[in-house]
Amino acid sequence: MKKLKVMTVFGTRPEAIKMCPLVLEMRKHPDYIEPIVAVTAQHREMLDQVLRLFAIEPDYDLNIMTSGQTLYDVTVKALLGLKDVIEKARPDLILVHGDTTTTFAGSLAAYYAQIKLGHVEAGLRTGNKFSPYPEEMNRKLTGALADFHFAPTAVSRENLLKENVPGGSIFVTGNTVIDALNTTVQKDFVFDDPVIRKALDSGKRLILMTTHRRENLGEPMRQVYRALKFVLERHPEAAAIFPVHKNPKVREVVWEELAGIDRVYLTEPMDYEPFANLMGRADIVLTDSGGIQEEAPALGKPVLVLRDTTERPEAVTAGTVRLTGTGYDAVKDETCRLLEDNGYYRSMAEAVNPYGDGHACERIVGAVLWANGFLAAPPEEFKGSR
Repeated sequence: MKKLKVMTVFGTRPEAIKMCPLVLEMRKHPDYIEPIVAVTAQHREMLDQVLRLFAIEPDYDLNIMTSGQTLYDVTVKALLGLKDVIEKARPDLILVHGDTTTTFAGSLAAYYAQIKLGHVEAGLRTGNKFSPYPEEMNRKLTGALADFHFAPTAVSRENLLKENVPGGSIFVTGNTVIDALNTTVQKDFVFDDPVIRKALDSGKRLILMTTHRRENLGEPMRQVYRALKFVLERHPEAAAIFPVHKNPKVREVVWEELAGIDRVYLTEPMDYEPFANLMGRADIVLTDSGGIQEEAPALGKPVLVLRDTTERPEAVTAGTVRLTGTGYDAVKDETCRLLEDNGYYRSMAEAVNPYGDGHACERIVGAVLWANGFLAAPPEEFKGSR
């Protein structure tokens, strides 16, 4: 039986974090799988950081990123570039991840070439096509085109079943981000950034904040930052560390509201490895990120999600995450409660992690091998973990 040519397609840092461990897992099966890595570089610098961390050199690099690029630009350039790549590589299966514009373009390219498609991190839904935007529809459109759906949780599988996806094409695997964390977070990690070292050496209870979502730009972010200032004024034992996104619209509000504030440590966006280790050292996480909602609970960190909706409700149900939105009162009240109520803090920090056990990539590769006749049985499903 000839080897299976499996092409992974990704283009952003979040995708790379979750797909690089899968590439490494496929490389453990050289008798059965020929892995091919194609990147669009929808993000350039941030993508390259992760590729270096996992020592992966792409076989194909479209390098499409341009200043001021729009969703139209990314979609068209990725789709046309992947057309040429697929014609050269002739893969048997294409794997895409999650919800980016690269994901959708890769799915459409696979469909046009009539090549089977696997969707890693399938089945996440909010039910609102504009929240998150454009991610919600990227997921749904990719799901409509996929032949194999690698759902991280049972909730994600149920979402797919409600959309009439055949149950036999869905595999519950856990999330590959936990696989990445398990190889990245180290107790003795040394930070190069002096701002981070100063924050850690302060002995304060650390609030780690990240904000970047389109729907939060402007006044919503301003309300969050003002709530943070109130929290720090009320709690001198606390400090905040904030890797500030490069988006000028984010930076403008951050500088206006937080620059020069006592016990607010502003720093540049961080590579994945130091950021994951910083999460491991923080006490509380405030974020509008999707992936951090999965990562921080795995490290035992309470997360306040600065969004009104989430496609990751498992963490809310498990109690590791609270949806606060971006309102001033909600953000300050929930953050203060975590600092003041030890029982409440422990209830979130010690809740069961619903997202993975570090073996998601093994399950995905096992499912691919089984579906193509290399294994006699499919892998056991992920059932949940601490």
